[in-house]
Amino acid sequence: MKKKVEILAPAKNLAQGMLAINSGADAVYIGAPQYGARSNATNPIEDIEELVRYAHLFKAQVFVVINTILYDHELEDCKKLIYKLYEIGVDALIVQDMAIMEMDLPPIVIHASTQANNRDPRHVKFLKDAGMQRVVLARELNLDQIKEIHETTDVELEFFVSGALCVSFSGNCYMSIAGGERSANRGSCAQNCRLPYSLTDGTGKTLISNSHLLSIKDLDLSDQLPNLIEAGVTSFKIEGRLKDIVYVKNNVSFLRRKLDMFLENNENYQKASSGRTTFNFDAEMDRSFNRGYTDYFLNKRKEKIGSWESPKSKGQYIGKLLEMKGKGYLIENSEVLNNGDGLYFINENGEGDGLQINVVLNSLVIPNTLKEINVGTEIYRNSDAEFNKLVEREDSTIRKIGVKLCFSEIESGFKLVAIDEDGHESSLSYNSEKELAKSEESIIPNVKKNLAKTGNTPFIVDEIEIDFTANWFLPISKINELRREVLENLITIRVNEYHREEFQITKTDHPYPVKELDFTYNVSNKLAREFYKRHGVTEIEKAFELQWDPGKSRVMVTKYCVKYELGKCARFQRDTMGEKVIEPLTLKNGDNEYKLKFNCKPCEMEIWEKDAELEFEDDDF
Repeated sequence: MKKKVEILAPAKNLAQGMLAINSGADAVYIGAPQYGARSNATNPIEDIEELVRYAHLFKAQVFVVINTILYDHELEDCKKLIYKLYEIGVDALIVQDMAIMEMDLPPIVIHASTQANNRDPRHVKFLKDAGMQRVVLARELNLDQIKEIHETTDVELEFFVSGALCVSFSGNCYMSIAGGERSANRGSCAQNCRLPYSLTDGTGKTLISNSHLLSIKDLDLSDQLPNLIEAGVTSFKIEGRLKDIVYVKNNVSFLRRKLDMFLENNENYQKASSGRTTFNFDAEMDRSFNRGYTDYFLNKRKEKIGSWESPKSKGQYIGKLLEMKGKGYLIENSEVLNNGDGLYFINENGEGDGLQINVVLNSLVIPNTLKEINVGTEIYRNSDAEFNKLVEREDSTIRKIGVKLCFSEIESGFKLVAIDEDGHESSLSYNSEKELAKSEESIIPNVKKNLAKTGNTPFIVDEIEIDFTANWFLPISKINELRREVLENLITIRVNEYHREEFQITKTDHPYPVKELDFTYNVSNKLAREFYKRHGVTEIEKAFELQWDPGKSRVMVTKYCVKYELGKCARFQRDTMGEKVIEPLTLKNGDNEYKLKFNCKPCEMEIWEKDAELEFEDDDF
């Protein structure tokens, strides 16, 4: 039996979820009214229920994100919410807090969020043995590590393939809560990583001023889908529950085409949902929001990944500035630009800058506000007015389910049967006395023509069979009525016959991979503590949010490395690095100050608050 592979799209709300499905998504993930890690992307139960019905029509799935850490007073309310989500047909929950595994739950499938420390085979195997049916892997993993996890356990593996990257290991960033009262693990990340910082060395010398030193490029693994499938990934996830509809439709459509090319005539893998999508635009990743792209660490550390000039969208490369002329600019390839486009460039201060095009006249680009730009500056388009207008149209992506229609005569009249591509069947009889057509011209072509008119239904007619013994007369209005009712009934049948996978969590006591948990395990309630204790954990530190020591805490661990970005990595850049930098390196933004510590053997960087006392290791290899 072929293994199913899916494209998993973000749904900010009901409308975006439905449009993601229309664009070819096999599944969508959406926030509930509470407990999702994007507090600005919540949705009422009624909207989720409607999305579930629409998704199930195409055999697509709906996953609800309940991935904040929970406090004791929220546990009962969270449990009630889960029961509601199960009752409306949600396919799975994506969770971080192990308290949920300790609850008395309905038989709903549970997925481990990427925030649940999903970075090594032992931990992932533990989660599978505890009842998790899928694990969302850490973004920092490379292909070899993913393959090792897959060979260790048969749990489903999900991996991010496009969108923004958290610079920190997911679930282990505490900059936001340390800098105020907004916890990323509670859904309120303040995005401190996208702020500008100055970098000083151990002597107090400023190495870099006012750059976005923790801001990194966006992820694009669209060319790596076959390699990821070979490594064991079966779900390709798009980041972006706060992004706009152009981003969602463009990313889903682009990946749909990429994956379909791989799946075509493939003996081992198949699409995870039904129907096929037609696209009325040419999807390109760089034509919607992006900060430039990286494959992150999938093929190990090999390139710089920082987006230091600006955390804003960079967009699509157009060409270099040839000349400032009068009130406008001459730009390479300016013929592709449109009135209303937004342009991005790096100004003479090394900062990300932008402007909007008022009009393009005979290759001269005239902006709303003229800015000085150096000749030779690379110009990008980060808002494509014509493309956005095209993609925003409801008919820019249309998804249809193939059906075969069989129209035949029966003793009491006529019968229409619709059989869809998945074998679901709907039929309707029309009782009538048979009457021969007055014309000798066959009515069959006209009958077929009207049966094929599926209009705004989710169906497209692939085949029509007509079995008549004579040239019977049939009113066109009756044919249309039969078709309409049969297809409406087929929608209901598909939704009602949708098979939801279920799994009842049962408590286990197999040993957790480690005996002691520090604050990065985010244990914030009594049920999570009970879960870990039952699995043999002896010491459990409270979550950061419950015991933060102002000024002295480690607020981030990351695979991203400022030294590497500077070209000063003793491990990979020894031959070209020149003089070593004098530690500690310090990041400063206003009153916020952080020390950097480099753990070169595991190839990780730690970020600490300014009052922390750190010991620095020799980075010689």
